[in-house]
Amino acid sequence: MSFEEVFQHIVQFIKKDPTGQYRLIFGTDSQVHTTYTRFITGIVIQCETKGAWACIRRVDVPRKMLNLHERISYETSLTEEVVSLFTKEKKNRLIDIVLPNIYKGSSFIIEGHIDIGSSQKNKTRIFVNEMVSRMESLGIEPKIKPDSFVASSYANRFTK
Repeated sequence: MSFEEVFQHIVQFIKKDPTGQYRLIFGTDSQVHTTYTRFITGIVIQCETKGAWACIRRVDVPRKMLNLHERISYETSLTEEVVSLFTKEKKNRLIDIVLPNIYKGSSFIIEGHIDIGSSQKNKTRIFVNEMVSRMESLGIEPKIKPDSFVASSYANRFTK
């Protein structure tokens, strides 16, 4: 699908229930294969307690990316790239659908899910501040493990 088709799916999903509580979520995961590294970025529009619509974007790099910082940084870059397609005008168009219903409980937030964790046993913990800062600089709410399900669960299932 083109980006415009993806955007239209999101618009239609929100229009079905403009009083819903929406989360537009982006996240990327990767998997190193024998001759390439596969990156999957998930794009999810979720209506709390009422379901979701999702799609993926796949990028294959024709080499094994074994350096963890390089791979995590590239995952974050791919998420940033997709987020940047949602220009101020596009975001405002989505917000304008729910805004008239704000007093009825509607909401709209944007999250960036990063496939890293801060626990002591997690090798990626040393990159948390850097990657979280990158998401915050885009004006989106960063989430890390165990709350980064779009990257660590949804996108992950397509990297195999």
